[in-house]
Amino acid sequence: MPVWDLSNAKHLLSRCLFGYSRKDLQRALAYSTVEAFVEKELLADSPLPAPPGDWITETPVNNNLEGERYRSLTYWWYDRMLAEETNMREKMVLFWHNHFVSARDKVNYPQHMYIQNALFRRMAWGNFRQLTKEVTIDPAMLIYLDGRLSRNNSPNENYARELMELFTLGIGNYTEEDIKQAALALTGWQVNGLTATFVPSRFANSNKTFFGKTGNFNHENIIDIILEKPQAAEFVCRKLYKEFVFYKPNEAFIKQMANVFRQNNYEIRPVLSFLLTSEEFFSTQYKGAKIKNPMEITLGVLKAFDLTAVQITPSADWAYIFSQTQALQQQLFSPPDVQGWVGQRDWISSTTYAVRGGFSDYVVNAMGNTRSTQFKLIPPPVDYARSYKTSEEAIKFVDDIVSVFLQFPISSPKKQTLVNTLLGSTILANWSTSTPGAENQIKALLKAIMRLPEFQFA
Repeated sequence: MPVWDLSNAKHLLSRCLFGYSRKDLQRALAYSTVEAFVEKELLADSPLPAPPGDWITETPVNNNLEGERYRSLTYWWYDRMLAEETNMREKMVLFWHNHFVSARDKVNYPQHMYIQNALFRRMAWGNFRQLTKEVTIDPAMLIYLDGRLSRNNSPNENYARELMELFTLGIGNYTEEDIKQAALALTGWQVNGLTATFVPSRFANSNKTFFGKTGNFNHENIIDIILEKPQAAEFVCRKLYKEFVFYKPNEAFIKQMANVFRQNNYEIRPVLSFLLTSEEFFSTQYKGAKIKNPMEITLGVLKAFDLTAVQITPSADWAYIFSQTQALQQQLFSPPDVQGWVGQRDWISSTTYAVRGGFSDYVVNAMGNTRSTQFKLIPPPVDYARSYKTSEEAIKFVDDIVSVFLQFPISSPKKQTLVNTLLGSTILANWSTSTPGAENQIKALLKAIMRLPEFQFA
């Protein structure tokens, strides 16, 4: 059983949430074991949120409101992420959004994308078999991968191919003939308004031979047959492992995860619980080994300063996050292609690294600045510093800040540089948050910490 201590709690929260606050850490460590925390907090069921507006039930029409509503939907999701506390449902919603990819460049109406997003939230750790069946006839997916255009005399193969290549099996585990036969079974679905409807006259009502089985299969039959293959459970577990543990999977552990997945009839919660309470997950080599994605870096900075969703001004704060995550190459509802965001090293370039540092600097500059346009409710620097018991002891204060902000210890020379940054022109013995200029020195320290390469890692 993994030891449940500060180091492991930081690791778990940094991987399963969009950053964490000191309050989140305290809440997690109030549990005596990692198993109890995972069961009662991370994977606990909670009420579904209210939708972003009444427009989600409007029949889609061309009314020039799509862009405004997509932005409203994005801000709403930001709010959900910031308000997640110690529940990882929103992290799983983004995981599924990046697994079963659809994008606004083809799905014109935000109503359809909201419906899909709500599906991912409702089934975040439900049954993968059922989730795949529902995604297959989801309006956004039918539009994005052309399922609505597929009919008996002209089956479209786009979804059939991606269903096996990207969603369930991976390349090498099916043939071109499997794609053709699956495409026939997937025919018959159209999008009418907000819903998908089955039109029998458009369905290929004949026998198909798929993975050696023959019958008049429909989409549900195809998915059931796919999930009989052992590669399916391993494929999904490999993606979970790469998202939450390390980008180079441990194949022996993947097989253990897949066994749990199959034994539980493709229920997602048991395999997540197995993963997140394993010795493998908490291995020292994986701590601080994942490059934060743009949502983790931006929302994580806000959480580090104890900012909550109720303190956000959507028109200003979320608008800035929107522009920054765009620059960092992760705009929600707009993955680059059907493969989604690859992540890890792709998140960092000479351009995006500079944007990351500029973002954290901007947030720090807003602390206590009444003239600031964004993030006006972040505590002033001195108030934030004094929320640490060690604020009047420079070395211990730096240790405490580093302990919250970073996943692993830094070198002695780096630590000394940070202490010097905090002190500025004063000496260690004279440090005090009451000293004139302390506000600027605290800001300098916070900026310096968040510009460290170590801050980019979860």
